[in-house]
Amino acid sequence: MSEVADTSSGAVVEPKRHSLLVDLVTRLVREKPLGTVGGIIVLILLLTGIFADFLAPYGMNETHAADTLQPPSAEYILGTDNLGRDLLSRVIYGARISVIIGLAATSLSIAISVIIGTLCGFVGGKFDLIVQRFVDGWMCFPGLVLLLVLISIMGQGIWQVIFVLGLRYGVAGSRVIRGAVIGIMQNTYVEAARAIGCSTTRTITRHILPNVMAPIIVLFSTRMPQVILTEAAMSFLGLGIPPPTPSWGGMLSGMARTYMFMAPWMAIWPGLALSIVVYGINMFGDGVRDILDPRLRGGVGRYGTAKLRKAQQKVSSAPQKA
Repeated sequence: MSEVADTSSGAVVEPKRHSLLVDLVTRLVREKPLGTVGGIIVLILLLTGIFADFLAPYGMNETHAADTLQPPSAEYILGTDNLGRDLLSRVIYGARISVIIGLAATSLSIAISVIIGTLCGFVGGKFDLIVQRFVDGWMCFPGLVLLLVLISIMGQGIWQVIFVLGLRYGVAGSRVIRGAVIGIMQNTYVEAARAIGCSTTRTITRHILPNVMAPIIVLFSTRMPQVILTEAAMSFLGLGIPPPTPSWGGMLSGMARTYMFMAPWMAIWPGLALSIVVYGINMFGDGVRDILDPRLRGGVGRYGTAKLRKAQQKVSSAPQKA
């Protein structure tokens, strides 16, 4: 039911319904404080990456030969490195690299997971058997070793890193989507859609994909921090983003290790930024997942039955007027 009877006038009143985005933000603030904090961190990361050119006080590779290894001060808020480059500016530009790689590689991995998982779960049979054996073989290789081998073959660069990370996590994550699709296929509405002659494309897009959004959101929220951390690990090993492009993982490697005790701020600030961002993305993803999943507290939007149930209870418990 989408309408509630008004006992005072006998009229039928439909509960006021906001847009999905407004409901999402409202419930996130009210019910998920850690998710709200994570959302703020994610928003700051995005804005920092987009407006890095305006926020950074210096260029990302601008050197000041007379100010090498300067501690944090009024002029250099986070200090300088061994070449006299401002660490605040490099951390800000490193946020842009994290945003680009995190969003692009995660989106690519989700697309690969959805395509492979949906086809395997929907088609089944020999197709599913053959593809899953390939996925098993892919997952047998240690993740970091596989990434390093692929990067060694393809070469270093931001687009190579995005493709390799998207492929690595996309194939592995297809099992989650496949399991969700197999569970959805057992429902009556899917059998009814196929019985009345719905095409395969319509069945997948209208009846299956909308009902696997919860695992997709979970995958996205868990994959993005993994992608950022993996890129940092690859850059730390010298096989990620090539210098002098500032990457948080690359900033932790090289000269930061050499001057660890002489200038600890060279490693502290990139490591702190990386930790805060990964924490924020995880908290924000968990909060959004809990709110959007219609099986958890009624969901939002068209699945917002919790609010309707409360409104009905209020109306039924209100005293009847003579």
